[in-house]
Amino acid sequence: MTKIDSVDLYYLSMPTVENVADGSQDVLLVRVRAADWEGWGECEASPLVSIASLVAPMSHSACQPVLGSVLGQTIDSIDDVRRITALVRANSFDQLQAAHTLSGINIALCDLLGRRYEVPVHELLGVRGASPKTPYASTLFGATPDETRAEAARLAGMGFRAVKFGWMGFGASSLAADVDQLAAAREGLGPDVDLLVDAGMAWVGRPDQARARIPALRDFRVRFIEEPFVAEEFDAYGEFGAAAREAGVAVAGGEGCHNVALALTMMTHADLDYVQIDAGRIGGITEAADVADAALSQGRTFLNHTFTSHLALSASLQPFAGHGAEGLCEYPVNPRPVSYDLTTTHIPVDSDGLVRIPDAPGLGVTPNHRTIATYLQQVEISVQKRILYRTPDLDVVSPADEEIAA
Repeated sequence: MTKIDSVDLYYLSMPTVENVADGSQDVLLVRVRAADWEGWGECEASPLVSIASLVAPMSHSACQPVLGSVLGQTIDSIDDVRRITALVRANSFDQLQAAHTLSGINIALCDLLGRRYEVPVHELLGVRGASPKTPYASTLFGATPDETRAEAARLAGMGFRAVKFGWMGFGASSLAADVDQLAAAREGLGPDVDLLVDAGMAWVGRPDQARARIPALRDFRVRFIEEPFVAEEFDAYGEFGAAAREAGVAVAGGEGCHNVALALTMMTHADLDYVQIDAGRIGGITEAADVADAALSQGRTFLNHTFTSHLALSASLQPFAGHGAEGLCEYPVNPRPVSYDLTTTHIPVDSDGLVRIPDAPGLGVTPNHRTIATYLQQVEISVQKRILYRTPDLDVVSPADEEIAA
């Protein structure tokens, strides 16, 4: 039996982080080592908060440090990943950030097993022969309609069959301003490229404002509108979705779900057309795969949520690798250097306009140690002068703090 020897977290960041809806400006990278193998993962998380959740002293039996449920555990199969995931959920139930931290660990464990057995992660999930996906370029609206129009034309010229614009104030100001942005996006894309829109939860508590945009979404042939509300607003989703579908516009949501139960509840009660899950937030690859299987069984379309690195992209594609060929997948096109340069290899859009999930062992991408060193933020967490966490060395397994693990 192989035991987990170390769980190392690395906080990377751009020198300046801007107040915009761009999660690629910093990274929480996870390395897990067991005997002669290692695996890498990434959390969709606030890095420092998640590092704290790894080592925070126990508050009570259901609020324990994540590390204590992982270190020393047996890791020989995908069933062990699921078992460890369930253990973290139980022991850190009241530590809300634990789901984000767990996600990166789960991804790293899957990567480790794939490298150990020399198979891609989706084969560990029972899928042989991953289906190619149709990438949609995922980007932000421009600050002005002119900027949106230019970016749409650029992405259409690159051969993308679908483009999603989002955030940057869309939905937060006037209906006329939103119409101008949609018109610019459609003009730049031309008639043949699918237009998708991410509302970025703009209409929380304001379903009437969401419904007011439906005619414009119809007129500019928006394929789907994503996240009009927060994940828990099931009734608002359901009512809005029914009206949107009558106009030929589908509804997507789910990236805010941090566990399978919430995702399944949202999927059915919000009546989603597209179920969009972030493997770096929901609890990892195995958790996302459970949602993907449920979505498929209900006749809904599963999508990845990815706006950061190609390590995160590979992880997010594994859960629905066996779904129908040429289904959509989110593809980040403007990540910051700390995210894009995080790996030495990338997942390209092929000449036929499709993305193929790596068939190399594990996630099929390799972290770039030079990039990690360039953007690494040194972290030390202590309580009463007792050091709970210090950024580990990149190349040497850091000794575990046995007191924390206990």
